[in-house]
Amino acid sequence: MKLAEISYQRDVSKLFERVADEPWSMLLDSGYPKIDSGRFDVIVARPEITLETYADETTITIANESHVSKEDPFTILKHYLGDNLTNLSGLPFCGGAVGYFAYDLGRRLETLPTIAARDIPLPDMAIGIYDWSVILDHHLRRAWLASFCRFDSTAQHWEQLESLFEGEVSRPASYRFTSEVQSNTSKQQYSTAFEKIKHYIREGDCYQVNLAQRFSVGFEGNDWELFKQLKALNPAPYAAYINLPGGTILSSSPERFIRVVDQQVETKPIKGTVHRSVFAYEDKALAVSLLESEKDRAENLMIVDLLRNDISKNCETGSVVVPKLFALETYASVHHLVSTINGRLSENSHVVDLLRGCFPGGSITGAPKLRAMQIIEELEPHQRSVYCGAIGYIGFDGNSDTNISIRTLIRHADNVYCYAGGGIVWDSQVDKEYKECFDKAAAILQLFKGETNESHSH
Repeated sequence: MKLAEISYQRDVSKLFERVADEPWSMLLDSGYPKIDSGRFDVIVARPEITLETYADETTITIANESHVSKEDPFTILKHYLGDNLTNLSGLPFCGGAVGYFAYDLGRRLETLPTIAARDIPLPDMAIGIYDWSVILDHHLRRAWLASFCRFDSTAQHWEQLESLFEGEVSRPASYRFTSEVQSNTSKQQYSTAFEKIKHYIREGDCYQVNLAQRFSVGFEGNDWELFKQLKALNPAPYAAYINLPGGTILSSSPERFIRVVDQQVETKPIKGTVHRSVFAYEDKALAVSLLESEKDRAENLMIVDLLRNDISKNCETGSVVVPKLFALETYASVHHLVSTINGRLSENSHVVDLLRGCFPGGSITGAPKLRAMQIIEELEPHQRSVYCGAIGYIGFDGNSDTNISIRTLIRHADNVYCYAGGGIVWDSQVDKEYKECFDKAAAILQLFKGETNESHSH
């Protein structure tokens, strides 16, 4: 294993800009300094292997040579991660897999109809296998280049990699939106879909379904500059920037999907949301009303039960516990109810098995999961792509952290897309649920309208 200390930057952007324009460069951003819990940022670039899944085929590229496999994408990923290595560095990630699992990868795990339009032709899974990473530790104010040196090229180019992250870099800094924001769902269409879900709940098909709408806007310019503005407007603990050859993912997600550290598993579903107020007393009252809301607590509990079941498939019997139920978390434009579920990964399970067994996250499908996913496919006009999938890392050491990719922009061709939705239950009210979509997307819609950080109220 190799470790070299490099010069620390309070703002990770300054380091990432050395590689931001390279295809397959990725940043996992903890939201520091605006997010209290933010500590580690992860930068990767120049993968040794890339895995791109479209429908039932995965293209595996190694040293510019590609071949196609029809094997389960999770099995392929597990193969290229290999046996767990020992990590003595104390750093969260020193090499392994980084990338995303799109919501639509769920089609490889469950039998779903194909009704919604697929108009964003990005992969269902896009993962790079990286042999080195740059880690910023904002608590210690230190930064490292780290690697397990699984591949010979890393040791050979080590000094070159160290120097890559020294010095300033200047780059063009402009982008603009070229159209008005459009939604793929009118209020009337939303109401019709809402009533259909109520019908399914009444018939006993399901008891919660997450219903989303998609916003889009014309775009030209620099994606990385757009991400920096998103980060300023909507700082988030599980943010990410993924630069793919065919498009870019810009995530400012507040929600953790699954973290594994030394076999200890944690998942933190969000269910229950209320908008924020510029007036402190009203903001506090809104937070209290969310904490006391029977409907939101019931919604949250449904998903906690679903996730307890999902993680128990790959956790030791009796190890799954819920240390925090209905905790309040506050972000730029909303308050959320968040619960925490822990378990211990069983000896014969791999972290990829755990991820597969929980995918896609129950907080953004509804319950029961399969029926909710079938209803989503029927009622939402477009496939979700990366939205409600997961972004993050799985290390060569078996440690992992992933988000639920909500509050996430997808830039493809001349458009930027984002989605927002919420869980519909029996006592949901259509006007409130429709408004919640806009509350959740508030910071992003503000960004689309060209309003900068200075005009943001929180």
